[in-house]
Amino acid sequence: MYRKTLVGFLGVVPLVVVALMSGGRVANAFQGKTWQVKTPRERLAERSFPNVTLTTHEGKKVKFYDDLLKDKIVLINFMYVKCQGTCPGTTANLVKVQKLLGERVGKDIFMYSITLKPEEDTPEKLASYARAYKVGPGWQFLTGDPKDVELLRQKLGFIDRDPVRDADKSNHIGMLRWGNEPHTLWAGCPGSLAPGKIVKEIGLVDWPTAGEAQRKQMGGGER
Repeated sequence: MYRKTLVGFLGVVPLVVVALMSGGRVANAFQGKTWQVKTPRERLAERSFPNVTLTTHEGKKVKFYDDLLKDKIVLINFMYVKCQGTCPGTTANLVKVQKLLGERVGKDIFMYSITLKPEEDTPEKLASYARAYKVGPGWQFLTGDPKDVELLRQKLGFIDRDPVRDADKSNHIGMLRWGNEPHTLWAGCPGSLAPGKIVKEIGLVDWPTAGEAQRKQMGGGER
């Protein structure tokens, strides 16, 4: 399943970065006209990160791209509260990941768990779930309109090319996806991977974001 789901997302990541002129404006030498050219980051956001409205386990309304992804390093997985499969093990594993990342979670790395059963998992139920696992700050559990959640699942590449397997929600709960949004660096792995290895893998996309760079310029220093 890992290879199948990963292929779904990697297919949308630009393999070639085109050098753009300043401001993304290109001149037509023959007609004397200019037009706006979108950057690879902008094209990826339009194609793979629907800016749908979700609700956190704390009851706050957020936009998926504007509020949760833009300018951030993130770790994303799908789950649901009454899951009897790999969800409990994956969540427990991610708790260990959060502890290893320490104070960086909620500061320069953000964790998101999106329910695959939004019709059942209310913010209150997700909050209870988070408390049961002693989840710390910087890790949000999210629900929303079922159509929006399904759109996110597909766009983020949590899919199976077999329609029968794809319809089974339990086939999409064992994977993690992480990325550095401003640098368009994305990867994934099984949620059962050892916590230390997951942290090491996240390190592959852990380049300074604009916000982190600004903090260092203002005297935040090196990590």
